[in-house]
Amino acid sequence: MNIVGDSEHFKQPFDHDEDYVSRAEAKREIAVYQELGVKLVSLSKSQLIKLELDELIYDNVLKTKIIKINTEAYRRQLQFIGKLMRNIDIEALQLEIKNVLNQNSNESAKQNVAEKLKDQLLTEGDSAVQALVEKYPVLERQKLRQLIRQSNKELAKTPDQASKAAVELVKYLRTEIAE
Repeated sequence: MNIVGDSEHFKQPFDHDEDYVSRAEAKREIAVYQELGVKLVSLSKSQLIKLELDELIYDNVLKTKIIKINTEAYRRQLQFIGKLMRNIDIEALQLEIKNVLNQNSNESAKQNVAEKLKDQLLTEGDSAVQALVEKYPVLERQKLRQLIRQSNKELAKTPDQASKAAVELVKYLRTEIAE
């Protein structure tokens, strides 16, 4: 065997291996999983439930929430979550997280619209009810007037407390007005 002329001897192991992943590439991939783990930890419990995560990942994300941030234990727990997520479809999970976050912003926007409408109804009275019913025919005029009247009575008695009828009015507006 001629060592000098043997070109196969000097070839690297990854020259023929298509599945070879460099160390730097593997670290970049692991960092992506850990960043996704950080996103998961930042979500609320109700948002996590909407994601329908694997039970092991879900439990470990909840455990991470009780660990102090900027500690070694927190860092290790995030690494472990990253390791657990190597077996899932990362693109699908990122899309689900985006949808959950977008859904929450839509919900808060609906809440803000309903709150503004409630304030307008309480201050302007029947003229605002008429305009709202014309814009949204699904609303019941009688129910709106009843909730407004009850809310104004409650606010007259205890102006510093939130009115139960006003909360009910906001709920009614949120459920009936779909924008």
